[in-house]
Amino acid sequence: MLYSLDVDAPGVLTEAKDADLVRLIAASPHGEAQEAEAELYRRFAPRVRLYGLRHLRDEQAAADLAQQVLLITLEGLRAGRLREPEKLAAFVLGTSRLVAMDLRRGSQRRQRLLEQFAGELAGTAPWVPFTGEDRLARCLEGLAERERSVVLLSFYDEQTSSEVAQFLALSIANVRVIRHRALRRLRECMV
Repeated sequence: MLYSLDVDAPGVLTEAKDADLVRLIAASPHGEAQEAEAELYRRFAPRVRLYGLRHLRDEQAAADLAQQVLLITLEGLRAGRLREPEKLAAFVLGTSRLVAMDLRRGSQRRQRLLEQFAGELAGTAPWVPFTGEDRLARCLEGLAERERSVVLLSFYDEQTSSEVAQFLALSIANVRVIRHRALRRLRECMV
């Protein structure tokens, strides 16, 4: 059953309940619920950002947290993974907690590695230019996780766009756009 809301009426989305937004986003074809998605972002981005400030104690990390959490939330809603639309706030909070924990864990891991190998790094030989393979590996590491996954699946595993899209739960067009942008970044990095 398609859920319908008169989105043309002024202020209807700002008055809509969270559950109504969830149903509208889940029932709309990909990308056609932009106003509902924007309203969802408007409602939850400040909350997630404040959560990030409190738990990560860094303005940039809090902004990154808000972006990641809301992207995960929107992808989940589009795929219809939220079974109880009334519990949207709890879903966003739980996602915030998990992503923040992952960000803290990564930061702590980097700090431990830096402390462990700081002495060795201080006594290293002078900088030597990278070989082509080293440079490509560094450039690949610089890509976002999704871009790196698309590139590796496309060129290393030699999968088609439709296979990559199915594996990563993306549209074929989205895979092509991500791959195009990733290749442009790799070209710029390799120069």
